[in-house]
Amino acid sequence: MPDRHTIAPPKTERAALVGLVTGAARRSGAPPERIDPGHLLDELAGLAEAAGARVVLRVLQERPKPDPATFIGSGKVTALAAACAEAGVDVVIFDNELTPAQLRQLEERLDRKVLDRTQLILDIFARRARTREGRWQVELAQLRYLLPRLVGAGTALSRLGGGIGTRGPGETKLETDRRRIRTRIQAIQREIDHVRQRRAQLRERRQKRSVPTVVLVGYTNAGKTTLFNRLTGEHAAASDALFVTLDPLLRQARLPDRRELLVSDTVGFIDRLPHALVAAFRATLEEVAEADLALHVIDASASERDRHIAAVRRVLEEVGAAEVPVLDVYNKVDTIPADERRRITDRDPAAALVAARTGEGVDELVQMVASRLALDTRRITIAFDGDNAFDRDQIARLYRVARVVSHVAANGRVVIEADVPRRYIARLTTPTPAEEGVDGR
Repeated sequence: MPDRHTIAPPKTERAALVGLVTGAARRSGAPPERIDPGHLLDELAGLAEAAGARVVLRVLQERPKPDPATFIGSGKVTALAAACAEAGVDVVIFDNELTPAQLRQLEERLDRKVLDRTQLILDIFARRARTREGRWQVELAQLRYLLPRLVGAGTALSRLGGGIGTRGPGETKLETDRRRIRTRIQAIQREIDHVRQRRAQLRERRQKRSVPTVVLVGYTNAGKTTLFNRLTGEHAAASDALFVTLDPLLRQARLPDRRELLVSDTVGFIDRLPHALVAAFRATLEEVAEADLALHVIDASASERDRHIAAVRRVLEEVGAAEVPVLDVYNKVDTIPADERRRITDRDPAAALVAARTGEGVDELVQMVASRLALDTRRITIAFDGDNAFDRDQIARLYRVARVVSHVAANGRVVIEADVPRRYIARLTTPTPAEEGVDGR
């Protein structure tokens, strides 16, 4: 007999997805598959499933421009309400950002919970945040989204029930006033500013150690975490789902010849990433802007690969990382035919092709990273004064970043021959021409 105190699992909400194609979108020359309902709402369906919903209805509306009152037009709302009733829909999700007035009108007319794309993404982030920093950043984004929607708030902003769109601060903040929300925003911002300061100090220490940082960026579900695990030997959670990685990871990776670098995994990007999220996660995304090299991980099998690439580049510009050197890494090449591999290579000959799941191409990627970071070595011989504190620090640094071939100490003088990465040579004591080896290979 089951325990009567057992808590039942939350009900899986049945979702209807709604998209709008405007005349402007068609005139913009968007490819046909971008307008086809089968493609337009696929990503929204993935987001809904990541939030715990089951998609039971898809609706696409074409209009010259959005209706200011109901977004899709009064007649379409009536038809949508009937379809939702027939399909037993609990929540209606729009693939756009709705105004507060549109949200209120739609909830009244549909008699169901209504979410827009931004609310859905914020909900997934609230669901996935694990660290205190991650929760702060998500709450900040949710509060910034909520604040301008408090004026005249109706049922759209007074829901206290469970389910998608009510996780995180949504459950406890919807009935508060603007002053209390602003106070909470200021408090969270102070905490995040402290995080930014700590990150800046850690970056400064890494720079003093002369250890380069490689950051993985890319569209959500491109395989960044799988590649991160492959490069670092970690076991971070990876899954075929959207936004599995939310809290950043930074781990050391060691090359076969013992040289080291730091690899950072970041939150996945997405088309039309809410500005509130970009602003809230700026402390985290600053790691991208300060990196020595960004590996742009691309899902080679994605049907809308080019759109994903463009979306990532837009976010990199938005976070001030447009000047960071980028190496394109096409992942999941084990799932595409040989002809498609050749097309990728012909179009982007400098890119790396890998299958992070199997390890295919990863060794070649590591060599490309070493070359791009000027980790390729030059053999030099340097003499140090063993009694000098600065020189002793230089010797310790040399052992960290180079492969020492010989170490001879006599009469307080230390002579070291080593294969040193080119990027570090200028930071070491400059050798005299007589002391410098001629073998630079």
